[in-house]
Amino acid sequence: MSPLVDHLLSGALAIAAYAVLGMILLIIGFYAIDLATPGKLSAVIKHERNPNATLLASSGLAAVGLIVAASIWSSGGALHEGLLATAVFGLVGIAVQTVAMLVFDLVAGISVRELVKQSDLQPGARLLAVTHLAIGLITAVAVI
Repeated sequence: MSPLVDHLLSGALAIAAYAVLGMILLIIGFYAIDLATPGKLSAVIKHERNPNATLLASSGLAAVGLIVAASIWSSGGALHEGLLATAVFGLVGIAVQTVAMLVFDLVAGISVRELVKQSDLQPGARLLAVTHLAIGLITAVAVI
């Protein structure tokens, strides 16, 4: 095989591996958020069309995406080490986000469970969404 073809194939395989790992981490992140909210999160979003649950889930997943992207970028092209680092940092980021959401709930007195029961978008949901993104960004920068 020519060096170009070899480079393209190895690059394509790396992209596929990171994409699969990223999707797995996003799914884990979604279920971590699901554990912190009342009811089945997918049903609350799909059937009840709850904007608070949608915003919290979306911001949590965006934060996981930031962590995964930073982990990939910091891997420096070393595929096996990069995949391992991405998996570890992604799981740590998900855990930190979940704990931070629950702690913020206690400290600020903003109940995620109560937010998700509301049918209109609440200021507390916006605040928690920004908190998710901030924690994801902080974690992502720590990875770099």
